[in-house]
Amino acid sequence: MKIGVLQFQPKFGKVEMNVNRAEEFLITTSWDLAVLPELFNTGYQFIDRKELEHQAELIPNGYTTERLIRIAQRQQGYIVAGIAEKATEGFYNSAVLIGPQGYLGHYRKVHLFYEEKLWFQPGDKGFRVYDIGMAKIGLMICFDWIFPEVARTLALQGADILCQPANLVLPYCPDAMITRAIENRVFTMTANRIGTEKRGDRNELHFIGQSQIVDPKGNLLFRLKADTEELKVIKIDPAAARDKWLTTHNHIFKDRRPEVYALE
Repeated sequence: MKIGVLQFQPKFGKVEMNVNRAEEFLITTSWDLAVLPELFNTGYQFIDRKELEHQAELIPNGYTTERLIRIAQRQQGYIVAGIAEKATEGFYNSAVLIGPQGYLGHYRKVHLFYEEKLWFQPGDKGFRVYDIGMAKIGLMICFDWIFPEVARTLALQGADILCQPANLVLPYCPDAMITRAIENRVFTMTANRIGTEKRGDRNELHFIGQSQIVDPKGNLLFRLKADTEELKVIKIDPAAARDKWLTTHNHIFKDRRPEVYALE
């Protein structure tokens, strides 16, 4: 199975330009699964609600989702991409899953980071695993990494691969996702952006890049540099994530003891 992450620098508010830029990368090679950054089509640093109202899109009937469907059909692969979602009840920081057959589902970010809390509502769809034939994948977004319950919930549902669109500014996530891979024996795919954003009177944000893929034993298969734009694709065997035996006597799920984890 060929999987890849796209790392690039979106331009804030330039939705068509950003989608075009992503497409330029995605059509250069073949892949079975590609993960794009969080809010890849809009940029990250909203400074008022009107901006979000103007740029957020319906899922699945919005411009970006429809463009991604055409790309997935052309490439005969699956795409996970982060976009701002417009819903009846408000706005969500979401990730869509697209395949050659069209829209398959989406996840709404549960754990909002920093000023995202000013504009977005916490996700209400929970955590779900999708069977895309070659593998089962789970969706999470950026700051979800700091909550180990997210990766564990998806792994317990049978995810082989955790797909993580991200806009990371803190330095910790790349190494933390190695731990998430080890403790759940899954592949992790982190697609981060690069560059900076400084809008209005907000603090300047520096995005760390370092998009990566980690295997179920915690081996870093690659980590991109902090300032490169690249679609990096590698081959994996998803079956490696289905062996949950750490030793001949230790199965990471069968050895769990949920009955003693409850708080008094």
